[in-house]
Amino acid sequence: MGGPDVRVYDLMTRDPLAVKPATPLKEVAHLLVEHGFSGVPVVDDGNVVVGVISESDFMLKERGREYVPSSALAWLLGESREIRHAREIVEARTAGEAMTTPPITIEGRIASIREAAITMAEHNINRLPVTENGRLVGIITRADLLRVYAQPDTQLAETVRDALRSADGIFVESVENGIVHLAGTAASEAMAETTIRIAEAVDGVLAVDAEGLSWQERPAEPLSLTGA
Repeated sequence: MGGPDVRVYDLMTRDPLAVKPATPLKEVAHLLVEHGFSGVPVVDDGNVVVGVISESDFMLKERGREYVPSSALAWLLGESREIRHAREIVEARTAGEAMTTPPITIEGRIASIREAAITMAEHNINRLPVTENGRLVGIITRADLLRVYAQPDTQLAETVRDALRSADGIFVESVENGIVHLAGTAASEAMAETTIRIAEAVDGVLAVDAEGLSWQERPAEPLSLTGA
């Protein structure tokens, strides 16, 4: 048994806005403001994602040189990767000089939206470039992920029923506000638990109510009498 995961490719925005390493920061800032984006991928001439430039990069640049230790002090104390990147941003004039590398991306046809959500949460980002063999093909955002949970209950019920099509004796009684109500009799307790886990794993399901679900008790093992 298994439910079809929604792929990142199904929800992403295709042909997303991107900039080149040589794009002036002034132009990048205009693009972010014009489109209301928090960041954009930076691609080379082969459309391979080489970095990402975001609002946070501009905020760091705005803080100015007082945030970054002098070169002499950095040499004495040792310069962390973060401080080194901050220094580069302060002195940057182009997207390539200010971008964050290596970029955090995700393969659209392979990864599920669950994987995309985990990646965004782990790296605290709102937008994730989607690639195929390293080349930019789309953008997935947190707002895109929410669309899965906003789908109609009728559509979600159909998806869950399809995922449980081989679960004999178990059926979807209803789906209300993203909560799946299961009913029926499973062949065993293990099968009932497996069915619940499969329903919970369907993208868009908020919870599973299994109060109407039962299972067949295993017959008692016959006593074996042995004697000398």
